Amino acid sequence: MSAESVVYYLNRVPESDPNDQTEWLLTALGHYTGAELRELLYVAEEPGFFELMRGLFALSDESRAVLQQFLETGCPPAMKAAIDPKGRLTIDHVDVEQRVKVLPVIAN
Repeated sequence: MSAESVVYYLNRVPESDPNDQTEWLLTALGHYTGAELRELLYVAEEPGFFELMRGLFALSDESRAVLQQFLETGCPPAMKAAIDPKGRLTIDHVDVEQRVKVLPVIAN
């Protein structure tokens, strides 16, 4: 089942009986492992998850690839995001001084 068909059915519920809808859902879910489905359910509970995903998929392919590259090559906990006065989102690595303030002292 393609992503296109999933979006089609999310926007246009089939006019057939509920059994067809259940069959469609089970077929779609069958493309994932149990672990993937549990992970999806877990992260979907995060506040704003669906709005964030809609925003990511609204980006151009090029912009999304750049963002994905940035996130994959960095350490997300060591990143910060801010919106400047012009409404631009900036994502940057937290500098070493800020990390030192946040991290507890492990060794003396």
